[in-house]
Amino acid sequence: MKVNGKHIGFGLTGSHCTYEAVFPQIKRLIDEGAKVTPFVTYTVQSTNTRFGEGEEWLQKITELTGIEPVNSIVKAEPFGPKTPLDCMIIAPLTGNSISKFANAMTDSPVLMAAKATMRNQSPVVLGISTNDGLGLNGVNIMKLMAAKNIYFVPFGQDDPVHKQNSLVAHMDYLLETVEAALEGKQLQPVLRTNR
Repeated sequence: MKVNGKHIGFGLTGSHCTYEAVFPQIKRLIDEGAKVTPFVTYTVQSTNTRFGEGEEWLQKITELTGIEPVNSIVKAEPFGPKTPLDCMIIAPLTGNSISKFANAMTDSPVLMAAKATMRNQSPVVLGISTNDGLGLNGVNIMKLMAAKNIYFVPFGQDDPVHKQNSLVAHMDYLLETVEAALEGKQLQPVLRTNR
């Protein structure tokens, strides 16, 4: 199913080093005709790193989508009953947020939007970026993989030699993953080698 005419939520969590890979995928969704509403965690808003300042990323996503990011739980909650999304994407999804999402902890605008989308039985697409995907967070990833209406952007080890537990989504498969998720299917194969 194509994304043209679909209302898609796009949540950013605090994997700042992954934003450069994610922003072109947001543009692809828009170019394909989707309306994209951005959601950001508190970490995204308030953290300055060597990859850029929080305000800078907020400005970039506002310019790209034409919509100011949803930046509070209160603002995110209506995307369940009043303004339902056709699909919610979280990319990048950090290990911290993976753990919270898998254990039903809703403490950010991004996770509230995901919860609201699941409440409507619509797909949630996850693009993981975590240093402990093959460590303690492995159980949380598997828990989410077994959940209804949750789909993963194909992922693999990004640096098996130096970061053996690290897993990162191949963000260039994001559009195809969303299209499959809208049809209730997981894009395969999910596990792919690093490039």
